[in-house]
Amino acid sequence: MNAATLGLHRIGYEVRSYLRAPDAVFFTFLFPVIMLALFSVAFGSSPDIQAGPGASVDYATYYLPGLVATGFLLSGTQALGVDIAGERSDGTLKRLGGTPLPVLSYFTGKIGMVLVTSIAQTALLLVVASTVFGVDLPTDGGAWARFAGLMLLGVATACVLGIAVSALPREGRRATATIVPIVLVLQFISGVYLPFTQLPDWLQTIAGVFPLRWMASGMRSVFLPDAFASAEPGGTWHLGLGALVLAAWLVVGAVACLLTFRWNRRDS
Repeated sequence: MNAATLGLHRIGYEVRSYLRAPDAVFFTFLFPVIMLALFSVAFGSSPDIQAGPGASVDYATYYLPGLVATGFLLSGTQALGVDIAGERSDGTLKRLGGTPLPVLSYFTGKIGMVLVTSIAQTALLLVVASTVFGVDLPTDGGAWARFAGLMLLGVATACVLGIAVSALPREGRRATATIVPIVLVLQFISGVYLPFTQLPDWLQTIAGVFPLRWMASGMRSVFLPDAFASAEPGGTWHLGLGALVLAAWLVVGAVACLLTFRWNRRDS
């Protein structure tokens, strides 16, 4: 079989392996749904969030965009980084390196798994938000086209960063302790749980360097009324700048993958 066919077979294998890992399913696949439920119930009796006269949304609607973006980072960067680091540590990569499996097919399987699970995760999140918490989803085709573009770019960026950060832990058992805190901090400084403009200016500047801030604001442009752009720095969504930052991270991550990925552990 050629590399493409092997890659397709790897996608099926990786998806089955992912779904058979309860910790991965709970802490990555279901995490955004659980957080949406917690915020919606906790603030269910609170007044709606205002963004000017006649523009308000409930808390479920407000938190949905950030949690959609967080799902991409969890599935791509966190889950993929921990998974590959574990495979490197337990010798799985070394054994695969001794087979005819091309690196491209291996990457295709991993990235394809993230794409499949991200689509399923996002669909589940949107269904729960709409049917359980009454979130009004966009009806404009342009908004959904923007959503699809942001999703593809966000997932691709998260995947290459996940492959790159998998080289950080020297042992697989340390992968979770190394990678999860990075992802958690990015969630708090990127406008997922706190209004972005309420953060100190210096923290907004730091967050603006990383992709989650732009994935979250891009998703807010899809799911929130246009009036909420006034709550963003500069009073606009900055979609063009966000796309450039994500594209830059995609390139940086791809280069880092080429420089750091190897079948064997660094100390082997």
